[in-house]
Amino acid sequence: MTPPRTSSTNPLNRRGFLAVAGAAGAGAVLLGTGAAPIATAAPGRVPGDPFQLGVASGDPLPDGVVLWTRLAPKPLDDDGGMPPRPVAVRWEVALDERFRKVVRRGVEHAVPAEAHTVHADVRGLRPHHEYYYRFRAGDALSPVGRTRTAPAPGTSPAVDFAFASCANWEEGHFTAYRHMAEERPDVVFHLGDYLYEYAAGANGHVRTHHGDEMNTLAEYRARHAQYKTDPDLALLHATAPFVVTWDDHETDNNYADLSPENNDAGQGNDTTAHFAARRRAAYQAYWEHMPLRRLRKPVDTALPLYRRLEFGATATFSVLDTRQYRTNQPYGDQWQVSGPEQWDPEATILGDEQHAWLERSLSRSRSTWNVVPQQIYFANWDAVAGPDDGGYNDGWDGYRVSRDRVLGYVEERRIDNFVVLTGDVHHNWTNDLRRDFERPETRLLGSEFVTTSVTSGGDGSATHDPGQVYWDENPHTKYYSSRRGYVRCTVSRDSCTADYRVVDYVTRTGAPVRTDKSFVIETGVAGVQDA
Repeated sequence: MTPPRTSSTNPLNRRGFLAVAGAAGAGAVLLGTGAAPIATAAPGRVPGDPFQLGVASGDPLPDGVVLWTRLAPKPLDDDGGMPPRPVAVRWEVALDERFRKVVRRGVEHAVPAEAHTVHADVRGLRPHHEYYYRFRAGDALSPVGRTRTAPAPGTSPAVDFAFASCANWEEGHFTAYRHMAEERPDVVFHLGDYLYEYAAGANGHVRTHHGDEMNTLAEYRARHAQYKTDPDLALLHATAPFVVTWDDHETDNNYADLSPENNDAGQGNDTTAHFAARRRAAYQAYWEHMPLRRLRKPVDTALPLYRRLEFGATATFSVLDTRQYRTNQPYGDQWQVSGPEQWDPEATILGDEQHAWLERSLSRSRSTWNVVPQQIYFANWDAVAGPDDGGYNDGWDGYRVSRDRVLGYVEERRIDNFVVLTGDVHHNWTNDLRRDFERPETRLLGSEFVTTSVTSGGDGSATHDPGQVYWDENPHTKYYSSRRGYVRCTVSRDSCTADYRVVDYVTRTGAPVRTDKSFVIETGVAGVQDA
């Protein structure tokens, strides 16, 4: 792993920035003595401290990035403690953390219909460069955020990134996020289950969710706000740009398109119309609270989340949405139940439009690495001894025709250096990918890195053994662990490295981080090797 980089024009003391950003995560107003004055905001008083949910950036381009904040002096109130009127929010982007070299500034209007959130799409920045940003509303000054643009087309710098998923507030502390921030990646991919929808007390008592199971827009907004108050998550958002995609818990566990997990009327799941209203609320709140561009604002029950991000000639990231367009899971979503329903040609996990888009993205890539950040276990997961294929029916095993279409395209079009990034399953796994997982002699097509959870499942255990049946039935699986954490990666012209970073506990604060296992994929050579 190469050390974190800083801008050549603005060397930064990492410890100093983290101390400042850490205060930002606690809701402090920063940049006192010595800070250059920000432009005067439009008239209008804002009550209290409106920046208690911090700042964030996302979806970096070579010339731009999205800047996010939400005005919420009382984050858990239905209106966030804001008056029912638009508020002018000014933003600035600078080369230095004291804002002596401001390069861009502008104004956005935070409106009640969007929970007074800001999604500033800043352009005109330099490629692969470090910037600092902040907001002002009335007399209130936000915390400072650090962000970084993507490399320019045709250039091939090494890119450091990290990815994570599954952060349940009730099951632990977000220590892993703080360690990610300390490593200052170029970009963070969050692969879903950014929050959980369950009612207070449903998942443990390390910490307690606010309110009942999410169903209405107000409830989804309050839950997002609660998560944003976590100082470790706030620090990470203030340190690196995010690329987000959702899984199920941002709306409803294991839902598929407009089919909910169950038909509980109390959760708004008893009719398709009621679940559509619930999904509409969930999608609206998700867009409001993520650093996504305005063009992705949901329309009714649809939010276009799959997208392509190019990081020069080093890597093309094709970000998927495996939840919004899928057909219902086979066999009632039962675990390790296999049969012809898994091979239903009418079943889909991506939908035809997204499938075609992914194929275009892969075929047009001129990057060394073709990386697919997505949510659900991609490789075959057979936990049944003998000839039965088993399978994880909420994952790609439940949609084997969809998976075969993707891997068939990779094989037939000779898509090199194909890497899938996965979350969801609360354990670390590493898998090699081939079109026929039952025939280990067939050609390797790529690899899958699966990150464990940030907290979901509690502390986990020290085991690296999922059971002999897993090793016997899944020869493509190379690694397993049961701790919490994340994966950090470096991609370059020569290789892709992956370090599985773990913490030994999350039910109390302060766990140190360590590398449990490292892998490398050499350019042009499919399959993982020990690093």
